[in-house]
Amino acid sequence: MSVVRFLLIVALALAAPALRAAVPAPVVTLNVTGVIGPATAEYVQRGLAHARRENAQLVVLRLDTPGGLDTSMRSIVQDLLASTIPVVAYVAPSGARAASAGTFILYASNVAAMAPGTNLGAASPVTIGFTPSPAPTETDGKKGPPADVHERKAMQDAAAYIRSLAQLRGRNAAWGEKAVTEAASLSATEAKEQKVVEVIATDEQDLLHQLDGRKVSVAGGERVLHLAGAPIAAFEPDWHFRALAIITNPSVAMILMLLGVYGLIFEFGHPGFVFPGVMGAVALLLGLYALHLLPVNYAGLALMAIGIAFMVAEVFVPAYGSLGLGGVAAFVIGALMLIDTDVPGFGVPRSLIALLALVTAAFVITVVRMAVRARRAPIVSGVRSLIGADGEMLEDASETGWANIRGETWQVRTASRLARGQKIRVVGMEALVPLVAPDGDV
Repeated sequence: MSVVRFLLIVALALAAPALRAAVPAPVVTLNVTGVIGPATAEYVQRGLAHARRENAQLVVLRLDTPGGLDTSMRSIVQDLLASTIPVVAYVAPSGARAASAGTFILYASNVAAMAPGTNLGAASPVTIGFTPSPAPTETDGKKGPPADVHERKAMQDAAAYIRSLAQLRGRNAAWGEKAVTEAASLSATEAKEQKVVEVIATDEQDLLHQLDGRKVSVAGGERVLHLAGAPIAAFEPDWHFRALAIITNPSVAMILMLLGVYGLIFEFGHPGFVFPGVMGAVALLLGLYALHLLPVNYAGLALMAIGIAFMVAEVFVPAYGSLGLGGVAAFVIGALMLIDTDVPGFGVPRSLIALLALVTAAFVITVVRMAVRARRAPIVSGVRSLIGADGEMLEDASETGWANIRGETWQVRTASRLARGQKIRVVGMEALVPLVAPDGDV
């Protein structure tokens, strides 16, 4: 039996390399859904790094997005172009879309695929800024170039960008430019006919079947895909992605900023509570980190800060409401200007801005009034707090003597003669010497 076992072990050891070679490398899938933002860009970056660690032969990037931020989209495109693992952008399931920023991501992928019943396109850059620009002109029923010079520059830049991606991946550059300049869109069938995508697949298994044996060019050279029987492993978003997605919501970022300001104002007005100051500092740092990742108009941020400062000053300075009203106005205008993009999903609702302005004004007035009331309260510490206190003489005295006041022995001064054991009251202070009088005379 020992000889048989030895032969089996030897046979398995010799066959192990062949068995490993027979099992194809895995396929990693990533899901990009919803508005593309900083959290999405980091998720794709982490997913590609995970695929490299797993020695995956292919990454399937499932797309269903209305678009998103230009900076996040370009970050994803750069990661796709630098990837040594082939990436397939797959618009799925049926009914999904790869609009705006999603079209750029699809053009940057090694292979572009769509499920039946999906669409892509409408990749025109969204109007940037707070002030609405003049409407674009129309020629022969087609959307012409925008009238604003900044919008024209953004559109020309986006058109050149998608054209360069199309030339790199061998796709229809003319239609890509049309998707930017005219907001054109295509269905899955039309996209394949116009050589915008290479594959139409009903599901992932059909997609892998059609890509099996295909040669793909990547950053490190060419790869031949061996996808028959390849295991599929999904890279799911972790807590880091979810947390980043929450705090980079502009509304949440603004609320965190205000909570931080509230906590610090409360701590400065009432030193010693500690907890409001600690939580305020944490919330403020989280809000600043989120705004660092978002397209922020710093003039709007400065106006918000000035508005809060004016509202605080209104309580201390008799400005008859002018500072308070000016502070509310500056806060509201700054909040409207804060996020420097009109991309859907990244705006701050005006109802939220109005609510936060009212809450901020009420909070600041309440806290500062509490601080003023505390300053006007009677002194409860130090020698001046002895004024009005009762005591008892410890000896006879006509000008100076010793007395017991609040359980402490004090040398006191009096204008009248006092007897030992007589009840007295402090009526004033002269340096550190209490001035006392008989209790009945006060």
